[in-house]
Formats: sequence, C-alpha cells, structure tokens
Amino acid sequence: MKRELLYLGLIFVVLSLIIHYKEFLSFPLEHIQNLQDAGAYGFGFLHPFLFTLLVYIILLIPRIIIKIINKLTTKYN
Repeated sequence: MKRELLYLGLIFVVLSLIIHYKEFLSFPLEHIQNLQDAGAYGFGFLHPFLFTLLVYIILLIPRIIIKIINKLTTKYN
C-alpha cells in the first residue's frame, strides 16, 4: 500500500512538473492557489488528480499482467 501511494505521488509530481514547468519555475504558489479556478477539459480543480489516476491505471494494467504471467510460469516450472 505504501509503495502504491508513493507511485501515485511520483506520478502526480512528474506530470505536474512536465505539464506546468514554466508556472512552477516562475510563480509556483500563485499557480497552486489558482487551482480552484482551473478549467482543464471541464474537470476544474480535480483535473490533476484525475489525470494522475488515469496514468496510474494505464501503468498498473501491464504490471498486473506481468505479475500474473510470472506467477503462472513459476507455478509450472
């Protein structure tokens, strides 16, 4: 559970720095305060969390498939 929360946090930070690097370098506190008025794709202030969750799920699916394959291969060997 701790590891998954760490993954979520890292994805959140990396995505926000990649997408909004200019804002974070020039005026980070103002950018965070303006989050309540954000209108990204109609999601408003929830957009960073929704995008983070979407990327997390996209990365989680191959991890689960690989884990299942590894269990099956070690079971039959």
